[in-house]
Amino acid sequence: MAKIRRPTQAGAFYEGNAESLKRQIESCFLHEFGPKKLPTIVKTELMKIVGLVCPHAGYMFSGPVAAHAYYALASNGKPDVFVIFGPNHTGYGSALAVMNEGFWHTPLGNVEVDGEIANQIVHESGIIDVDDSAHRFEHSIEVQLPFLQFLYGSKFKIVPVCFLMQDLSSAREVGRAVAKVLADKKAVIIASSDMTHYEPHERAIKKDRMALEAVEAMDEARFYSIIESQQITACGYGPIAALITAAKILGAKEAKLLCYKTSGDVIGDYSSVVGYAAVSFKK
Repeated sequence: MAKIRRPTQAGAFYEGNAESLKRQIESCFLHEFGPKKLPTIVKTELMKIVGLVCPHAGYMFSGPVAAHAYYALASNGKPDVFVIFGPNHTGYGSALAVMNEGFWHTPLGNVEVDGEIANQIVHESGIIDVDDSAHRFEHSIEVQLPFLQFLYGSKFKIVPVCFLMQDLSSAREVGRAVAKVLADKKAVIIASSDMTHYEPHERAIKKDRMALEAVEAMDEARFYSIIESQQITACGYGPIAALITAAKILGAKEAKLLCYKTSGDVIGDYSSVVGYAAVSFKK
């Protein structure tokens, strides 16, 4: 009997049935803060994108920003596998945890975990454990899946990596291991992270801009020093640093901020906002 990881956010962060969810994702693409058009999957073998940074709040808040990343992805051909890095908000499970078998279920169907690649990453890194419990209630990776299914159906595999431990050396180690395993694969790495949490709009923008400049410079050490010195409350800084590390090894030549908004832009309350960024890493 295959292991099924059930969704924790269907009906909460995103719509709970397939038809409503498809409509909701379409509206994220068409939104005034989104790309304003629906994506078309390019069938040719382009594969210039090696990685994306995507937010992971409720779709009504961060969906249009995430749509920019997935719009760029659609014009990039179809990867076979997505390695998805997400922070561990729940505190359950190992410090760095992967699932290496089974399926993740969403209202749009089941997505298979790529056990072979997962096990290679565990072997190569030496610091990632196989631990399902870290993933059971965690939303940061789950909310990326419906967007991927909207683009590709369920014809791709995933390797979910959950980061409770987010120090720079661990992030780099994960990034190096993943890059080595993905060297000859048609793969894209997604780092799931929101930016500043619950600060006034203007202050959030100022802080996040500094951090995102370091991301665009693909300088993970500078990114960390800005996160620390400015006390930036981005939740997935480890996943972002691991992506920067891997992207450089995989030949990324540019990181580009595709969109940045705050929850204040969406709902008009600027007193306490969360920042959302979409970034692409391209060869």
